[in-house]
Amino acid sequence: MRKSIIFISGAIILILASMAFVIEKEKKTAVKLGKLLFNEKILSKDSSVSCASCHKPEFAFADTTAFSFGINKTTTSRNTPSVLNMKNRPYFFWDGRAASLDEQALMPIENPNEMGLPIKEAIKRLNESTFYKDYFLKVFGSLPNEKNLAAAFATFESSLETDNSRFDDWSYGKKTLTESEQRGREIFVGDKAKCFDCHWMEDFTDDDFKNIGLFDGMKLNDSGRFRINQKKEDIGKFKTPGLRNVAVTAPYMHNGMFKTLEEVIDYYNDPFKVVPNAQNIDASLKQPLGLTDTEKKDLVAFLKTLTDKAFEPKK
Repeated sequence: MRKSIIFISGAIILILASMAFVIEKEKKTAVKLGKLLFNEKILSKDSSVSCASCHKPEFAFADTTAFSFGINKTTTSRNTPSVLNMKNRPYFFWDGRAASLDEQALMPIENPNEMGLPIKEAIKRLNESTFYKDYFLKVFGSLPNEKNLAAAFATFESSLETDNSRFDDWSYGKKTLTESEQRGREIFVGDKAKCFDCHWMEDFTDDDFKNIGLFDGMKLNDSGRFRINQKKEDIGKFKTPGLRNVAVTAPYMHNGMFKTLEEVIDYYNDPFKVVPNAQNIDASLKQPLGLTDTEKKDLVAFLKTLTDKAFEPKK
């Protein structure tokens, strides 16, 4: 009886292991399809741009300009954020208008300032391609449709997690930080700079929305989250971005107005010097932080340790 139980238990383990292998293999195949689609220009109206045109892999899947160019050289309305480390995020886009990667994935395709292609036309184009028809059948067991197109994108984007930075080495006790980097870390988590109030957890974001003073109702009139929910308290609020790889994703903020990390830290040190008439700014930023030049440099040094080794400059 005991031998039978052991045999049955062993068989169950083998079955579960086999199922896990198949699932993982299918997932890897879906990731490959998603990567192909991420770089596929036929998903834009004039076949001139792809997702990768704005989310450039070599720059941590962000862009290098304040606003990216979509079809017909039309500029986007906001800065292109990185799509790395999105697997566990509860909201997407600067204003949080998408609640899942699947929902987010198709919006840029239809956006007239980005890829400008109706989803029905995108599906039609994929079904006219023998290559994509066969690939979707292999991965999903069905021809290209809205649901599995979104799923392919989401599976690929979910795979873009980074955790191989010098900071991670320090976290696991593998390496030490320089004196400047260590001071910067202490400033980052301390009460003076208050960075850790919003940029925490494993990806350095609280996944909340904040008004950091970049709305004055005049020159800076993007009301952010307010456009989605029409709540007055959310005027000028934008999603807190994660800080992994931040050193290679310039320019910064939803409007790309700061070109360097130094400019960002100077701004946070005294926001009203830059935007005197800021409206609805978060209470934590109403008083200058009083950071010294050395403290600012140390903060930058620490932020650079968050860059995954895949994106570090080649020596």
